[in-house]
Amino acid sequence: MNNKKIAVIGLGYVGLPLAVEFGKKIQVIGFDINQSRIDELKKGFDRTMEVEASEFPKATMLQFSSQLDELKNCNIFIVTVPTPVDKNNRPDLTPLKKASETVGKVLKKNDIVIYESTVYPGATEDDCVPVLEKFSGLKYNSDFFCGYSPERINPGDKVHTVTKIRKITSGSTPEIAEVVDQLYNLVIEAGTYKASSIKVAEAAKVIENSQRDINIAFVNELALIFNKMGIDTHEVLKAAGTKWNFLPFKPGLVGGHCIGVDPYYLTFKAEEIGYHPEIILAGRRLNDNMGNYISHEIVKCMIKKKIPVSGSQVLILGITFKENCPDVRNTRVTDIIKELKDFECNIDIFDPWADKAEVKHEYGFDIMNTEKELTKKYDVLVSAVAHDAFLQMDLLKLLQSKHVIYDVKGVLDPSIITKRL
Repeated sequence: MNNKKIAVIGLGYVGLPLAVEFGKKIQVIGFDINQSRIDELKKGFDRTMEVEASEFPKATMLQFSSQLDELKNCNIFIVTVPTPVDKNNRPDLTPLKKASETVGKVLKKNDIVIYESTVYPGATEDDCVPVLEKFSGLKYNSDFFCGYSPERINPGDKVHTVTKIRKITSGSTPEIAEVVDQLYNLVIEAGTYKASSIKVAEAAKVIENSQRDINIAFVNELALIFNKMGIDTHEVLKAAGTKWNFLPFKPGLVGGHCIGVDPYYLTFKAEEIGYHPEIILAGRRLNDNMGNYISHEIVKCMIKKKIPVSGSQVLILGITFKENCPDVRNTRVTDIIKELKDFECNIDIFDPWADKAEVKHEYGFDIMNTEKELTKKYDVLVSAVAHDAFLQMDLLKLLQSKHVIYDVKGVLDPSIITKRL
């Protein structure tokens, strides 16, 4: 591996931790088209909070750049760009194809391109390889080769970090598969699993989050049923969890860049080949509607307590897609906010983890980051995200004497809440 030089294309939640780990072992260029991101990383600052400042000096063979020319000496390219869906929940491969164009312009004979972005089975060879061939003038599996090793990053998780999660690897030929596998074994302490083909590796990744999505949809549906029956869903799950093989999923909002997106990649490909998936799409519909359901439940609680809905003061605790993490991509908390705004509620949002400018840019909402900004008394408090910081707050001092506390995540003291999902 001494003659290998890696380029990691895309330095977000996935690419940066990987680039840093490889940079401790082998020459790496971390490439991103966002110059401000590059400038921050050169100073040892990661706004995603995935890499601690103390880790940057350890990556002695890592450089950061936004200049294409600096990639020309690399011979392994790892693509870690986002793969979102559009407004119609159809795969948007634009970032992936643009990244492939970038790599194609500097691709040389015998180079290897490894994709980590979540895609449907076949995307690497059917969608990305033609772009690489077009912009490089080289021929696939003759002049250059490909691999696929799906990311398994869990944003905000400081236990299951990139080196501690077993990695699936694959290659476009048996020889390349072995090279790719050995490459990742340089940094992945948990070891690797070499899949039999690129398509198998792609399929394995896309079903990981589809499985979680379906399981969460199941408990969300249980919450809808038990709510009508006047039964506490969390108490039911706690009781059922005493069986050794009961899966510990909880109801809630399903957002983020993975679970709320990846199933659409699989269903898109399934429909393209003539199969209409029933269970996966049913789970997606149910999970996507949870924000509206929660909003209506909050309004019902207000009416029961004779709190006027129109003009009410509502505080939303949390807007990131998960706890203790700054990631706001595809957060479904926005569904609650938009629905309550339609009821003419006045909404304030408090999240010490989220970036104000990013939330404003992505969703048009102003947020508060510090407790000293909380100067009102609220009629309603919605615990939408289970940040640890919220559990240390005296929430009652923020509320009118007559109020509603709705606990989406089921983490607050049951004695103070009005209702939980």
